[in-house]
Amino acid sequence: MANKSRKIYIYLPLLFSIVLIIGILLGMKLVSFSNADNNFFSINLKKYNKINDVIYYIENSYVDSVDKEEMMEKGIIGMLENLDPHSQYISVEDFNEINDPLEGNFQGIGVQFRMLRDTITVINTIPGGPSEGAGILAGDRIVKIEGDLVAGVNFPEDDVKKRLKGTKGTEVKISVYRWGEKGLLDFTLTRGIIPTYSVDISYMVKDSIGYIKVSTFSGTSYSEFVEALEKLSDEGMQKLILDLRGNSGGLLSEAISMADELLKKGELIVYTEGINRSSDYAFATKKGLFNEKPLIVLIDESSASASEIIAGAIQDNDRGTIVGRRSYGKGLVQEQLGLIDGSAIRLTVSRYHTPTGRCIQKSYNNGIEDYYREFHRRYDNGELENADSIRFIDSLKYTTPKGKIVYGGGGIMPDVYIAVKSGEMYRYFNLLVNKNLIYLFSFDYTDKHRKKLNQFKSAKDLDQNFTITAKMFDDFVKFAEDNGVQRDEEGIKFSQNRIKNLIKSLIARNIFDDEGFYPIYLRSDSTFIKAVEMLSDENYVF
Repeated sequence: MANKSRKIYIYLPLLFSIVLIIGILLGMKLVSFSNADNNFFSINLKKYNKINDVIYYIENSYVDSVDKEEMMEKGIIGMLENLDPHSQYISVEDFNEINDPLEGNFQGIGVQFRMLRDTITVINTIPGGPSEGAGILAGDRIVKIEGDLVAGVNFPEDDVKKRLKGTKGTEVKISVYRWGEKGLLDFTLTRGIIPTYSVDISYMVKDSIGYIKVSTFSGTSYSEFVEALEKLSDEGMQKLILDLRGNSGGLLSEAISMADELLKKGELIVYTEGINRSSDYAFATKKGLFNEKPLIVLIDESSASASEIIAGAIQDNDRGTIVGRRSYGKGLVQEQLGLIDGSAIRLTVSRYHTPTGRCIQKSYNNGIEDYYREFHRRYDNGELENADSIRFIDSLKYTTPKGKIVYGGGGIMPDVYIAVKSGEMYRYFNLLVNKNLIYLFSFDYTDKHRKKLNQFKSAKDLDQNFTITAKMFDDFVKFAEDNGVQRDEEGIKFSQNRIKNLIKSLIARNIFDDEGFYPIYLRSDSTFIKAVEMLSDENYVF
């Protein structure tokens, strides 16, 4: 028995060596299996969180100190930027600023303001808001916020918004300069809930033609739209111009609800598809408030997303006429996902398709910078001046029920194209607009004559009884000269009526907001004029 034990001890080192060699060989074999995507071993690698390791190594080994939170946020931003142009990260600090436009309200002091000559100038106060109640007036200049000087010091406009906004019930102290008053006026304002509106204006243009301007799609857009439709219907509206120009979109649900009021029951509005989302179809569900009478929808290169859903639904169902220029081309749907620290991401989860099957999303294969420069290419290739310059792809051709040809792959092409006004004759006017001189002159005039202008009882009263005199126009031309736009007699003569109309509309806006602005401004708007002409034609067929 003892001899057998001795023999085993003698061979133990050899046995251990053999086991070790077999283990090494087996390990090498398993690694090669893993690298060849062997399912058993690749599962663990897929669960491996490489980002956490990288952050750990940087925190513990990098030559300088780092801000871990900032590093992670930049990493998230980089990941989302590489997905598509519309997936985005929303920091805690920016959350309210980005989400407020979708809510239909915000918390603040209730003023509309602009930075004019490096000074915060109150354009209007929000009716019923804290500023109106405290006695803040249009034309007041906000000089200090909480004792800090914000006038004449290049104070960023975004920082102004952040300092004036805040939680309902909290206070903010401001000091303002007012014409005719000595020294600064101090106000302590208690922030409140301030409503924002999606429908800028709704009014009867003439006879039976109504007009509704929708600027965004927020949580209150549908209810505002219904209210506008009902009001205009009570006033005798039989034909509608729905203006979605400059409307960059918003909540998909609000766009679907609005389209429901314009289409017949059972007609497809839109459908969405995504790899990780089941297909979702939205149909008109009831007898809409305005689903049979003549309808024209106005769009332009800034009409995007939810605006394009409505325009596409109207066009593809042969419901009405689309007038303007090719829309933006955003066919991606984002879902907002909250993170535990109060930040969020908006992640693209699906594509939407118009009723004929079009996805109108423009290409983003060449990166984000190229994607956002697409508008400049439209300008460079002449598309804004001539519809024939647009190149359509036959593989993206679709047909509506009545046989009309429509295209996907890059926005909604209108049925009636309206070119941007250009050419040498427009040079003088365009210089004035680009330098913002018409706006500045109009504001200065309002500022100096506010007491007189406030005597008008309504926007209609101002429109009928206030005129831009010859002297006032000459003053403007001199103002333009003093600000770098040389006198151009031919350009002045060619653009005079348009300039006068724009000055008057801006003055009216300073006194009566959008109610004063749009009815005057639209008189020189070629897209709007074309829509009115079409609906005024007894032979108009949609």
